[in-house]
Amino acid sequence: MPSQVPEVGIDQVPADAVLLDVRESDEWEAGHAPGAVHIPMTTLTGRLGEVPEAAPLYVICRSGGRSARVTEFLNANGWESVNVAGGMMEWARAGRPLEGAGSGGAPEII
Repeated sequence: MPSQVPEVGIDQVPADAVLLDVRESDEWEAGHAPGAVHIPMTTLTGRLGEVPEAAPLYVICRSGGRSARVTEFLNANGWESVNVAGGMMEWARAGRPLEGAGSGGAPEII
């Protein structure tokens, strides 16, 4: 039986949440949430010592797929993490703040 990944919508992410952004560096540089911690999913296992100890830790990617896999992995290894449904696409649609320099110089989600 597949395990259930804890998940919340953008409206349930507190303003002071600790976010772990698991997108690749080009995605991060184009636009990300202020204060988020960036550890790409592809480098996560080698950087576990950098994963915040926040409980819960909100894990985010572009649309929610990669972050769901990372959430499942982290929870199986002792963290209390929650996937952010819809990812940074929903974050931007909801009007949450962004930092970064997209192709036009303004933050964007790619």
